[in-house]
Amino acid sequence: MSQIPAYQNDSFMQSTDARPLRIVAEYLAPLSVFRREHIHDTIVFFGSARLREDGPLGRYYRDASALARMVTEWSKALRHPRHRFVVCSGGGPGIMEAANRGASEAGGKTVGLNIGLPFEQRPNSFITRSLSLEFHYFFMRKFWFAYLARALVVFPGGFGTLDEMFEILTLEQSKKLERKVLILLYGPDYWKEIVNFDALVRHGVIAAEDLSLFQFADRPEQAFQLLCDHLTRECLGEPERETPAIAPSAGSV
Repeated sequence: MSQIPAYQNDSFMQSTDARPLRIVAEYLAPLSVFRREHIHDTIVFFGSARLREDGPLGRYYRDASALARMVTEWSKALRHPRHRFVVCSGGGPGIMEAANRGASEAGGKTVGLNIGLPFEQRPNSFITRSLSLEFHYFFMRKFWFAYLARALVVFPGGFGTLDEMFEILTLEQSKKLERKVLILLYGPDYWKEIVNFDALVRHGVIAAEDLSLFQFADRPEQAFQLLCDHLTRECLGEPERETPAIAPSAGSV
């Protein structure tokens, strides 16, 4: 029987022993794509896969699309050698589709970090084809959400959205993010009902100053202004940073 190199052996590559190789692949493959496509940093949109444009919460779909369009048009006007502040989503339907759709309609590149799930999650048609990435491991997908993000806009969502939002809030609170990330919770009526942030302070499980880690917005124009102010202040005057090298710097995501 002829022998083949281990990396060409599908049986081995799908085995438990090869899991570290599969994990590393989900770091290196996106890295290669972002370098090739000159993606410098991203604006990440989170939100429910279940929200539809014509559904009862359809305004959030429309607002996400409008905001992504505004951000992309503004970013394209910066005339930067790299693609700055590219709209990025989880790649699926609902709010994710709305964000990719708005960016696409503005003529910009837009990223989709998709993950295989039993239901709901299929790559939407508005992602830039070369920037549609598929993940198996949630934690590697979260790494790429966090590492290139300069701002996070969190629309109403369920377990997945809450998980992603609190992950970034925790990293920001514990100063594990190398750069300042603006966290916008879109739809204050929803978020203040779903999460009692003031109660967390009252019970002493977070500090009062932790409430400054995020801001609320309820209109695309308001969110866009907050994004522009943050990105102009925190990002545009900073030294040039390359797309990440083989390993992130110590002490950062």
